[in-house]
Amino acid sequence: MEHAYDFPPAVEDACAPPRVSSGGARDRVLDAAYELFLHRGIRDVGINELITRAGVAKATFYAHFTSKDELVLAYLERCHQDMTVEAIIAETARRTENPTGRLLAIFDVLDGWFRQDDFQACAFVSTMLEMGPAHQLGIASIGYLAQVRTFIRALAMDARLEQPDVFARSCHILTKGSIISAVEGDREAAVFAKRMAASLIHDHGGNATAP
Repeated sequence: MEHAYDFPPAVEDACAPPRVSSGGARDRVLDAAYELFLHRGIRDVGINELITRAGVAKATFYAHFTSKDELVLAYLERCHQDMTVEAIIAETARRTENPTGRLLAIFDVLDGWFRQDDFQACAFVSTMLEMGPAHQLGIASIGYLAQVRTFIRALAMDARLEQPDVFARSCHILTKGSIISAVEGDREAAVFAKRMAASLIHDHGGNATAP
């Protein structure tokens, strides 16, 4: 039976390609932002470049987004929709119904992402590091990342692990650390993180084996 996960409201690995645009001006701006922000970061991209890439007038841009920050928040929301914790939930559930197995499967999902030729850093991690945790965009990114921790905690509770809050915090550190390592060029990061997660599960009274 699927667990009912209670996630905090959205304030994001980007791991999936951009969705097909409906062709409207707002979507064209978001498509341009998705491509430019994901590959070059937030600060390196100016509004004029976004307008040119989207093929819209400046007045049209400001009719949909009152500021660049508002556009970035919409970009993060799109990333959240394209590759969210819900997508991780679905993929781990497809692999196994066992909650302990699903905890380890999180790292299998990350491993598949890291090995893609066009792998880019998680938009939420990138934005938080670039803008800082005190900036509204950093705060939004932290909020999205926290949803993964909530999912991990729920699985830990389903698996009856000891101290599920502590486990979730530690395992969440492993997921974020593997993303950073992958950005640095270590495509095996998720494999090693999975092994550490298996040891962590044992430390919290569970039973898991990672190859």
